[in-house]
Parts: sequence; structure tokens; C-alpha cells
Amino acid sequence: MGTFGIWSTAWTNALREDGKLGPEFADAASEVDLLGYGTIWLGGSPAVTFAEPLLEATPRITVATGILSIGQHTPAEVAAQRAELERAYPGRFVLGLGVSHESFTDQYKRPYSAMREYLTALDEAPEPVPVEERVLAALGPRMLALARDRAAGAHPYLVTPEHTRWARRILGPDALLAPELMVILDTDLEKARAIARPYLTLYLGLPNYTGNFARMGFTDDDFYDGGSDRLVDAMVAIGDADSVAARARDFLAAGADHLAIQVVSEDPEHDLPYESWRLLATALSLKP
Repeated sequence: MGTFGIWSTAWTNALREDGKLGPEFADAASEVDLLGYGTIWLGGSPAVTFAEPLLEATPRITVATGILSIGQHTPAEVAAQRAELERAYPGRFVLGLGVSHESFTDQYKRPYSAMREYLTALDEAPEPVPVEERVLAALGPRMLALARDRAAGAHPYLVTPEHTRWARRILGPDALLAPELMVILDTDLEKARAIARPYLTLYLGLPNYTGNFARMGFTDDDFYDGGSDRLVDAMVAIGDADSVAARARDFLAAGADHLAIQVVSEDPEHDLPYESWRLLATALSLKP
């Protein structure tokens, strides 16, 4: 998967809206590949099939779902679709799974039990999903332990290096740890915070995220009006490319194997921030 990847909902939304990958989005995937990033993470609850157009448009990069909601796709469907991708693009797809949120799906139930049952169904499918080719969106200790025992590892979203260090202790030395980091390349701190807050607002209404923030030492006072300065600055790396790259490396020093970088703009669900990707590739010393 490489050391650094790009996390974005732009490709997912384009495929969901149009049913196909237009030239602009195919070119963007090819650019990310050529810049030397190791993985494209499809955000926004994509289907397995959404990975195929990106795999077709790129020569080598891994494509991962970040994450597929288990309440929206049956295990049989997911296992069959993954097997087709593996035949066509061997070794280039990673299945990221998550339980989503109660407000997003009518099928939401006890998260840990739901994920455990789903993984068992993937194991028992006619073409099983190998443990080493799936990761879990895990934040708390029970889901992290499940990611360690029943998957290749974990893909925690909206976390800090401190959370990464704690998660590594639960996962042990061998499991994959691939957190996500939001970044804004702008040296105007107040302007960047104003861009970040509308996007963070969505997550501040979801109990699993606020619960995890509380686990990291934040309080209810940090959750109003798009988040306190303290919360925004902890969850979003703001600054020039070199300072953001230094924040990214903090995750590696804390125990991450891979970091999924999400560039946040005024419209992060649709923008293709080529310039930021290029600047970060240089600052991170990526090699095509």
C-alpha cells in the first residue's frame, strides 16, 4: 500500500452520480499514481465495483474502500465482487469495511457484533475474502482487537498520533495500521480553520467520533460550532507542505505503517486538488 496514500470522496461521488469515471477523474487517479502515492482510498461508503475504473485507469497503485458500509452491501455480493477484481487486477485492491452510523443506515445494530458476523460471512463465502486483504474502520479497543484478529489491520479515521500510538499497542507489532489525516495547505491559520469547520461539523454529530474524541481528552466544549481551535488543530494538519509533511511523519513515528492523506478544501467531496497532491508528494519525498 506504500507509506502514503490519498483519501478522497471525489471519485466515489463522481461514480455514484454518473455511473462511470469521466476523463477528469481518470486523469486524477493516474496523476496520484504517477506522483508516487501507494494507495487511493475511496471515501464516502463506496461499493467494491467503484474501485474497478480507478484500477483500469492506473498502472500500479492500490485502490481501497475507505470504507464500504456493511449495512449497504451483503457479504456474498462483496466477496464475489472482490474476487472479480482480484482476477482482473491481482494484488491491487484492499477491502476497507466499517459499520457506518445509525443515522446513515436503517440496518445499523451493535457495531462489534455486526462486524464480527459480517467477517464470518466473508470467510464462508464461495470465494472468501482473505484476511490479509481486508481492513476495518476501527477506533475503539474492541474494534481494534477485531481488526487485529480477523483482518489485516485497522484504518482509523479522524485521529491523532497519540491515538495511533495507543492503537498500535492494541494491534501489536504485525497488524497494519493505516490512519487517515485531513490536511489543508494554507499558512493563514484562521482561513484554514474556517475551511475545516464545515467539514468537521458532520463528524461532530456522530457519537462514535465524539466518543473517540473524548477518549483522546477532548470535552463537550470542543464540539460546538464546527469544533474548538484545539480540536481543529489536532485533527487537521494546517500549514505549508513541509510542515504538513512533518505532521504526517509524526503518525509514522507513532506506529502507523501507512497514512491516508485527505486534502480538505471548500468542497472536499468533489474537488481534485492536484496542486496540493503535487506539493505534498515533493515534501514527502515520494518517488514515482
